[in-house]
Amino acid sequence: MTTTAQARQAIGAYGEDVAARHLSGLGMTLLERNWRCSEGEVDILLRDGATLVVCEVKTRTSLEAGTPHEAITDAKLDRLRRLGERWAIEHGIRPDGIRVDLVAVLRPRRGAAVVDHVRGLC
Repeated sequence: MTTTAQARQAIGAYGEDVAARHLSGLGMTLLERNWRCSEGEVDILLRDGATLVVCEVKTRTSLEAGTPHEAITDAKLDRLRRLGERWAIEHGIRPDGIRVDLVAVLRPRRGAAVVDHVRGLC
């Protein structure tokens, strides 16, 4: 793995840690991180009451390449919803609903990370 790929992976892991702490702090129950299947990956799966939350985490160190929000396409949202449905089936869970959230993490060179939690993208 190249140094650039390692740095990108470390930034992603940092963002997922920040997001998991933030969401747990809101009272959500962490179910699984980095769940993978043949159709793709979900960064974080949580329970918010009786709702299954499929959370996409996007971490940036700057906004030069655009905001984390701009990386979420309709196709990505559809895939995340399908992955949430598949996860629920494979784990024998029948949630009241499935919600897709985004946690955008901006990690500046100095200071604390800025976290933006967008609930219910679909």
